[in-house]
Amino acid sequence: MAGSTDSEHAAFLSALRAILPDDGLLTQSEDLHPYECDGLSVLRELPLAVVLPRHRNEVQAVLKICQQYGVAVVPRGAGTGLSGGARPSAGAIVLSLARLKQIRALDTSNRTAQVQPGVRNLAISEAARPMGLYYAPDPSSQIACTIGGNVAENSGGVHCLKYGLTVHNVLALEVLDASGERLEIGSQAPDSPGYDLLALMMGSEGLLGIVTECTLRLLPVPENTLVLLAAFASVVAAADAVSAIIAAGIIPAGLEMMDQLAIEAAEDFVHAGYPRDAAAILLCELDGTEAELQERLRAVEKLLQRQGATSIRIAADAETRLLLWKGRKAAFPAVGRLAPDYYCMDGTIPRKRLAEVLEQIAIWSAEYGLRVANVFHAGDGNLHPLILYDANVEEQLHAAEALGQRILELCVAVGGSITGEHGVGVEKLDSMCVQFTPAELAQMHRIKAAFDPEGRLNPGKAVPSLHRCAELGAMHVHHGQLPFPGLERF
Repeated sequence: MAGSTDSEHAAFLSALRAILPDDGLLTQSEDLHPYECDGLSVLRELPLAVVLPRHRNEVQAVLKICQQYGVAVVPRGAGTGLSGGARPSAGAIVLSLARLKQIRALDTSNRTAQVQPGVRNLAISEAARPMGLYYAPDPSSQIACTIGGNVAENSGGVHCLKYGLTVHNVLALEVLDASGERLEIGSQAPDSPGYDLLALMMGSEGLLGIVTECTLRLLPVPENTLVLLAAFASVVAAADAVSAIIAAGIIPAGLEMMDQLAIEAAEDFVHAGYPRDAAAILLCELDGTEAELQERLRAVEKLLQRQGATSIRIAADAETRLLLWKGRKAAFPAVGRLAPDYYCMDGTIPRKRLAEVLEQIAIWSAEYGLRVANVFHAGDGNLHPLILYDANVEEQLHAAEALGQRILELCVAVGGSITGEHGVGVEKLDSMCVQFTPAELAQMHRIKAAFDPEGRLNPGKAVPSLHRCAELGAMHVHHGQLPFPGLERF
């Protein structure tokens, strides 16, 4: 409430108290601190207040009061995001959707689930599994992250290579705009008329509306599943194996890669049986009927051997499969044991450039004196370099940020993107200036204005101002040249 008087401030909070339960409005400093950041903890800000509505009508009432008083709204799910998308803004409220956590319906005939935004990702599959169904997108934080946050960031996971991101698994949304007006977007039919606003909402990071209900696509649990663990003597060989598998027309359910630093960290943490002497490993999951599985298994084994795999281990039983995936999904917290802090990057590149980009990251790691652990969705080129540093050493923090920025610029230079699933938030605003032209960014601002004319939903996130980009001098060209001028471009 920038520029507001004390009486206006008091009136605003009083209006919120009138429509929320006693524990639904937090205003004391000690109550606000848990909401001062999301998973990007280096950036913190206390909000004006935190509201915790229990259902859609209370969310609507909150939005109408915020419109009346001109207060900005920062939506928040579980706070597991890694780009600062749920970081509060000064003078804004945080709108927590954590209490909207009902699974309203599971429709086995249509294979759909209707859920509120505060439902945890993993809880959907847990509820649907007795019916032989599951929800495919499975980010590493699925035990905690919520479906509303997944929609905001268009989350993926280890199985997105075959089964798609959130955008491919959501059929319809109920959304409230900045004024509290209810919108129904998408449908359970194969197509709906008009513009594809459903896809527009995916990854919109809370800038366009507040999701209050999602209709999700459920899939049958695969008849059979197995996982191969292939070890390699070099990162380049492992990266080339990824391209070889996809080029052969084989689409695994999951195809993940970890380098030696990540392997050692995960093995110490989970004891999954990863080979410590490997420079890199691939985890390749195959699923389908027994006949399909055996045919693909033989093909993948031959490809891995041809690409120089030093060992191949096959996990056919559920317990071993889960243990191998547990190591991968626990890699982020495991790496956290190697240094006081780490900076988790998120960029995408064409698969054929994997080896080249990983080699460049290794060169920069030595140059900056910061170790980098690589653990990522290799099948779709979604990188997650983890830059290890000590935030108590100011020079290391700045070096980690600089190294991260160079990695994202490299992703763009080789034909990729600055984000695959973590979003832009506040972390990558400057990188947006590298990837997009002024005309493209201006169009994004027009879309924002069409949904939120006053700009009160999650202000200052995801799309940088043109003025910011001009000040950075980062609008595609640097002193008349593109970054990394020697690289081939698309």
